[in-house]
Amino acid sequence: MEQREHKQQVWFVTGSSRGLGRALVTAALDAGDLVVATARRPDQLDDLVQRYGEDRVLPVALDVTDPAGARRAVDAAISRFGRVDVLVNNAGYANVSPIETTDDADFRAQFETNFWGVHHVTRAALPTLRAQGGGTIVQVSSVGGRVGGSPGIASYQAAKFAVDGFSRVLAVEAAPFGVRVMVVEPSGFATDWAGSSMTVRPVPAEYEDTVGLMNRRMRQSDAGAAGDPRRAAGIIVGAVRRDNPPSHLLLGVNAVEMAQEYSRRQLAEATAWEGVSRSADFTEPYPAPMPADEAGPAARR
Repeated sequence: MEQREHKQQVWFVTGSSRGLGRALVTAALDAGDLVVATARRPDQLDDLVQRYGEDRVLPVALDVTDPAGARRAVDAAISRFGRVDVLVNNAGYANVSPIETTDDADFRAQFETNFWGVHHVTRAALPTLRAQGGGTIVQVSSVGGRVGGSPGIASYQAAKFAVDGFSRVLAVEAAPFGVRVMVVEPSGFATDWAGSSMTVRPVPAEYEDTVGLMNRRMRQSDAGAAGDPRRAAGIIVGAVRRDNPPSHLLLGVNAVEMAQEYSRRQLAEATAWEGVSRSADFTEPYPAPMPADEAGPAARR
């Protein structure tokens, strides 16, 4: 099959100063596209302007928790390039502490960035995407936003679950306008996510076997995270160029294996409880026999 000629696209990427966001900006520019690269401190992007030229990359200051700031950033993109073809909601961070002892302000602040930031930037860009007749929204989530259960990062994972639910509705609402939505779900990548950008609160002794163990696994591996952000960025750029990108793109061996195992467990549980679940409707036989009460994972250890 003959490959379609690639039309130069305009990318709008949040959290562009480091990690996957920076890798994505570089990958898009290397692919010949134009990029609006946003960061709290846009001066951190000066080297990209010097390398690729101010005619191809526009650094913009943006705090994603500020709705008015998101609208100004999108306006700046339109003023410079005339359109936005690919919106990437990448900005995010996580701090570590048990739910019981997490400070309310810290929990809310993480959620403000990780969920409300996605909400604000998406809403700011939607009128433009709708008016121009299409585009692609890429939501950078996490495999934890699919399978959950990582002790110590409840705010982060709750936000990623919320991003997925938000994105599923968004995909249906925006489809008539030619707008596509792709949720990216990485496992561990060699970025600063678990480094200096993550604050680890004191872990009480009662949570040492859960939150403490998780923290040590993230921070004390000699090999480091398995994922290469440059490869991930190249995959995302390639997926966006397809006529039919996946609704959810897993990235990394752990992401694939965790997602597959989680789906198998979900299906097995739904099947085991099917009769009981159906019996809640007026038209179904009731009561239905419950499945055998097997020991859960905690009891089997």
